Amino acid sequence: MRHGSLIVYQFPCLRDNYGFLLRDEETGMVAAVDTPDGEEVARQLDAKGWGLNLILNTHWHADHTGGNEMLKARYKARILGPDAEGQRIPGRDQALHGGDEVMIGKQRARVIETPGHTAGHIAFVFDEAGAAFVGDTLFSLGCGRLFEGEPAQMWQSLKALRDLPPDTTIYCAHEYTAANARFAVSIDPDNAALQARKAEVDRLRAEDRPTVPVRLADELRTNPFLRADDPALAARLGLEDAAPWEVFGEIRRRKDNFG
Repeated sequence: MRHGSLIVYQFPCLRDNYGFLLRDEETGMVAAVDTPDGEEVARQLDAKGWGLNLILNTHWHADHTGGNEMLKARYKARILGPDAEGQRIPGRDQALHGGDEVMIGKQRARVIETPGHTAGHIAFVFDEAGAAFVGDTLFSLGCGRLFEGEPAQMWQSLKALRDLPPDTTIYCAHEYTAANARFAVSIDPDNAALQARKAEVDRLRAEDRPTVPVRLADELRTNPFLRADDPALAARLGLEDAAPWEVFGEIRRRKDNFG
């Protein structure tokens, strides 16, 4: 996908991950956002005749950093990852904090902290290109499990992503949308936009086509995890007097136990 002079090449790897290669057309500089499968990333790079200058890690989980060291050795790439996750990011050369900027050639990425799924999770936002790489914080119609964070923390992270311009293209790291859609309609069955999204998702998956990336505007209307402060949704859950983070926590609890 093209975002001005930023080219994003997306490909499936492992069981349900997506890999992302970013290339600045003006300079030819290339970055990978996470490295789920180093061998597959290398195959995709070599098929395109691209080198690899940077690896941008969103968090430490092995299905996001598993190819770091192999790719670093093969391409002499520098690895950038969240400071809060320390040495759990294999081969990290530079620690990143919220507010930092990363340049891929002439493409500027802003780092925002999105803890919750892990303690130090970050996202990369290309404001001029209108694209955000959100790792496992936000999924289409879903969000990441809270392995290391608390509901109030994750709710703040999701709000930070929700506040991006509605036309932002969201690149999620997994193909979870069909399962997320089944859950979403179970708690928000009267949402016509959600019903339409589910039908489209089912069609795409039946054709073995990806449901990622997504427009933030579509998520704002249909993703229950971004709507925990919607009074109608809170009322449906019997949580009229609860704080939004508590509503979010209940939605996440129900998703964790959803059949």
